[in-house]
Amino acid sequence: MIRYLEPWWLLAVIPVLALAVAYIWLRWRRSQVAVRFTNLELLRSIAPRGLGWRRHVPAVAFLLCLLILALGMARPATDVREPLERATIVLAIDVSLSMQAQDVEPDRITAAQEAAVDFVEQLPEQYQVGLVTFARAANVVVSPTTERERVTQAINTLVLSESTATGEAVFAALQAIQSVPAAGATTPPPARIVLLSDGYRTYGRSTEEAAAAAAAANVPVSTIAFGTDAGSVTIDGRTVRVPVDRAALEQLAEQTGGRFYEAFTAEDLRQVYEDMGSSIGHRVEAREISQWFIGFALLLGLTGAVLSLVWTSRIP
Repeated sequence: MIRYLEPWWLLAVIPVLALAVAYIWLRWRRSQVAVRFTNLELLRSIAPRGLGWRRHVPAVAFLLCLLILALGMARPATDVREPLERATIVLAIDVSLSMQAQDVEPDRITAAQEAAVDFVEQLPEQYQVGLVTFARAANVVVSPTTERERVTQAINTLVLSESTATGEAVFAALQAIQSVPAAGATTPPPARIVLLSDGYRTYGRSTEEAAAAAAAANVPVSTIAFGTDAGSVTIDGRTVRVPVDRAALEQLAEQTGGRFYEAFTAEDLRQVYEDMGSSIGHRVEAREISQWFIGFALLLGLTGAVLSLVWTSRIP
């Protein structure tokens, strides 16, 4: 879709349209004068054979040339998605015992692992990708790196444990992002945290504290609430329900400028990651296309001039 970076210059279209109206009016006025000569047969016999519709072609080409040049003055542009240089993505995965619930086939953790591996592999090669796991504590399993195999191997060997420290996961991810080498840059790398969880926080700092820290660091946290409210696990011989805390995860995303997703099945989770992969780590930039407008206007102008020379031996 085309948009204009300096739309006020579109006012230049007005005099071009006025010129077009003036041309049409003058042609109409000439036709009215010609009709006043009542002996049309005599007029045809003494008047030279005209160009017919061709006499309008150079004028139309010239007017279109002016119109396109006027539009070009407003700096037309199209939006393009450009990968962010030095982009860093930290994937934080909940490895609490609730992830063994089988309300998602074959179970939550297996579905999460498979979808996370697909997500990592579809990211652009230049992105730094890190992995944080969290249960009672949050650990940076793989610091941000471009070596995809290290990340995918770590995802495939996740081990479940007790408790859910959601806030600690965000703090650990922020530390991982801060560890990325500056590589000569004077500003932190553009980064995002993608956090997948299925349960309520039961340990560590609150998600409110974590959201404040991420917002202060200008790092959006996109969250995925994974699982259904019917999920349950067996711990020490007891069946424990493990519903998803969607409200807290949604609030975490909103407070940090990230996006909140819900996934109830393995396929849902894959779709979420596909959506993230198409937008995460990119920025939309306006690419000016004035040169195309100018080139097309030049072509129309030359066409009108050539046709006028061929048909009337003069340039309009």
